[in-house]
Amino acid sequence: MKKIFKYLDKSLLIVTILLFIFGLIMVFSASNVTAYMTYKVSPYNYFIKQAIFLVVGFVFSLVMIKFNTRSYGFFSWGLLIITTISLAFLLVIGSAKNQAVSWYDLGFVSIQPSEFIKIITIVFFAYYYDKNQDELNSWGKSLFPIAIALGIAGLIFLQPDLGTTIIYCSIVGVIFLAVPIAKEIKYKTVFIVLGLLFFGVIAIVGSGKGILLERQLERFDFSNPCSKILDNGNQVCNCYIAINNGGLTGVGLGNSTQKYLYLPEPYTDFIFAIIVEELGVIVGVLLILMYIFVIFRILLIGRRSPNNRGAIICYGVAVYLFLHISVNLMGIMGIMPMTGVPLPFMSYGGSFTICLIASLTLVQRVSVENGILKERSKKNA
Repeated sequence: MKKIFKYLDKSLLIVTILLFIFGLIMVFSASNVTAYMTYKVSPYNYFIKQAIFLVVGFVFSLVMIKFNTRSYGFFSWGLLIITTISLAFLLVIGSAKNQAVSWYDLGFVSIQPSEFIKIITIVFFAYYYDKNQDELNSWGKSLFPIAIALGIAGLIFLQPDLGTTIIYCSIVGVIFLAVPIAKEIKYKTVFIVLGLLFFGVIAIVGSGKGILLERQLERFDFSNPCSKILDNGNQVCNCYIAINNGGLTGVGLGNSTQKYLYLPEPYTDFIFAIIVEELGVIVGVLLILMYIFVIFRILLIGRRSPNNRGAIICYGVAVYLFLHISVNLMGIMGIMPMTGVPLPFMSYGGSFTICLIASLTLVQRVSVENGILKERSKKNA
């Protein structure tokens, strides 16, 4: 473990630990009222559960960090198959939550396979494209993982979970563009996909039928939410009120008024609004700067990786984080529709928290392997 700790990215590790601690504090502050008034449980209920998720993720990371990224890739095949099957079974036996059948309700905890599939796909792509790097001028070899990913995206869309579908497809698309596939294959594939999307939209509009549910279409009516405060603008408008209440320095930790049932489940998708209300815009800006630092360090580790495997893992995780952060914050600010995407480090949730810790552990393992290879090259020089 000494050698592993030596080559961890210390600055990234410290910042992520601070973010997790801060997030745990804010989960308690944002959830205690809802826990007691709505669900009639202890005000500490979600705080304790989130702390357990963090401990489980930490223990899991101690095991993960010991294995070479090549080992992750080997297991990713099996995990990809198992998680894809679980996504298919959800459509038959899954329990609905927030009008989407995305969770397996085990009573004491709910599991969301679509969160795990994002990280598993990143590892699978990294392993596959690294192993077949000399054959990426072949259409079959280059597009095989993309075909699998499209099938998985279809299963997520049918839940229906539009936000996760968009994030999943975006991760896959960015990795595809980053992988050293033959340019002809890459350009033609992008052209074909864009063409299919264009003609698909034309066909749907022309038929007068839609593929989105009514509640999903309502989310696209996101402009001027406060004029629709009694309808579908309620959530975002209350976010505006929370941010306005907070001002520069906030009303004080624990003193939010919008968490008193004005915002539904303020400890999940809307937690940034509670953070700004209680601690102010200054803390909100500092949080965004910390996010930028985390993504920058991850990209730097990926750039230093001497192989495709490490680079793809880091770039995939960076895109994963960036999309979650940007989609969540833009939804809260009314720049785009709310899609139910959690905010990294801050939002309550077992599946997402464990997946986030696992993704950061993958990045740290790449950092360790970069350090070990650099040390070996110096010895051989």
